[in-house]
Amino acid sequence: MVTLLVITDVSGEEELRKASSKRLITIHLDVSKIESVDKAAALIKTQVGEKGLWAVVNNAGISVPSANCDWLTFEDYKSMLDVNLNGVIAVTLSVLPLIKKARGRVVNVASVFGRISVVGGPYAVSKYGVEAFNDSLRRNMVFFGVKVLCIEPGFFKTSVTDVEILRKSLEKIWNKLPQEIKEDYGSDFLDKVNVMMVQKLAKMPDADLMKVVSCMEHAISAVHPRTRYSPGWDAKFFWLPLSYMPTCIVDYLLLKDAIRPEKSVI
Repeated sequence: MVTLLVITDVSGEEELRKASSKRLITIHLDVSKIESVDKAAALIKTQVGEKGLWAVVNNAGISVPSANCDWLTFEDYKSMLDVNLNGVIAVTLSVLPLIKKARGRVVNVASVFGRISVVGGPYAVSKYGVEAFNDSLRRNMVFFGVKVLCIEPGFFKTSVTDVEILRKSLEKIWNKLPQEIKEDYGSDFLDKVNVMMVQKLAKMPDADLMKVVSCMEHAISAVHPRTRYSPGWDAKFFWLPLSYMPTCIVDYLLLKDAIRPEKSVI
């Protein structure tokens, strides 16, 4: 029996039903709400029975709100962590007894930005947390024959890297900032960031999502899955190598072309 957890995308759910066999079961799930997670786990248990669950793939994630750290509130951090990190933990723990029964797999989709923090805000914080949870769980579960794998994609064309979504979120955050912080950065700072996102960020994402899907498939079905997968040329040949460099070099490379605040002292 194959079970697929769907959050709220009804159109996507219908497309999957049409493209799949009758063995596909869809469940609406909000990973940020423990009641929703528990309800989904209970339904899964009734479907898999004593055989247990072979695999769970934690792929839910959001990228907004994202901005410079001093632009954000604690609630901004919490809202993203509830989905990107706490959601991963909640879903995993809810089905872990079933996976232990089957000696199955836990596949956590983190990000290459769980290995290196490039911009401010909660996104990298949440993905570093997924990496830490993944590592500790992998070492705990090895005694039960459960394999825990991590996928660390680079830039791919999804809602997470949608420039228009990022720009609208950033503008909304900017408009709520205290005047003192706006003066620190300068009245044209947001315009410069928007130009940078259009000229650079919009060109970076890879449209071939099958590179990520293939990693998921291998992690679930291979006899000897990899501990980590890094789909995307940018992940393999830039971000991961950069993450191994000395901190002073990483800081220099990431900051040399950074947009300077108006009141920058360097």
